[in-house]
Amino acid sequence: MTAPSYLAGVITVHQGDNLDVLAGYADGTFDLIYIDPPFNTGRTQRRSRMRAHRDASGAHVGFGGARYRAEKVASGSYADRFDDYIGFLAPRLKEAHRLLGASGSLFVHLDAREVHYVKVLLDVLFGRESFINEIVWAYDYGARATKRWSAKHDNILWYAKDPARYTFDLARSDRLPYMAPGLVTPEKRARGKLPTDTWWHTIVSPTGKEKTGYPTQKPLAVLERIVKVHSRPGDRLLDFFAGSGSFGDAADRHGRDVVLVDENPEAIRVMKRRFKGREAEFVAKARRAKSTR
Repeated sequence: MTAPSYLAGVITVHQGDNLDVLAGYADGTFDLIYIDPPFNTGRTQRRSRMRAHRDASGAHVGFGGARYRAEKVASGSYADRFDDYIGFLAPRLKEAHRLLGASGSLFVHLDAREVHYVKVLLDVLFGRESFINEIVWAYDYGARATKRWSAKHDNILWYAKDPARYTFDLARSDRLPYMAPGLVTPEKRARGKLPTDTWWHTIVSPTGKEKTGYPTQKPLAVLERIVKVHSRPGDRLLDFFAGSGSFGDAADRHGRDVVLVDENPEAIRVMKRRFKGREAEFVAKARRAKSTR
């Protein structure tokens, strides 16, 4: 097996209810937790892909004049509807608080539907003084609304376990080009500027190499920024709504060990493909374990 071109960590993937899995970990186990829970859109989230089949009567011509037909294939879905969203999320966020180490941080990725309710809940669980930032991830892709302003941003809430002591190594962040490069020195232009609390980045391209086919997949670069700035090599990270495993990929690329949890069989299949050849362990069936706390 060819060695990876990055500083690899260890990936552990659990399939099952995240409350059952989290109960088996001791207090303060993790240095950084990121979650991208369902957004409570009221819809079934789906992602489809195209598959080509060789067919003499197909509409598409490929190499050597061979003809192909395209078939749309569903590649995963889940119901994104909760009658009591906060009731669902609250015990899981309480576990996140318990599992964070003294200098750890929690990032909760949401959108405008539920972010204000979740922020109030986190203020109660962590304390209002533990709220550090709301990061706005803005993008410009997809369908346009005709009866309201098109929604083209997500909200990422950052809470620290201890607001006087948390990991924030801004020097490790990627840098961005200046929008008015003529107004800064050549040295600044070459170095680039640091991000603010508004992050402009496109969504995962439907035709790009990064795409896994899993609905709601988030861009690797956005998650790598969180990993690099808010944790250190060798730290232990957690995502208990893992989906396609993008946060685990970001952690692994930068030498962090990471635990991923998801109960959707399609998510597990996607992660098995994604992490093939890496140091990854898949726990087939989660059981409620006695906590070591």
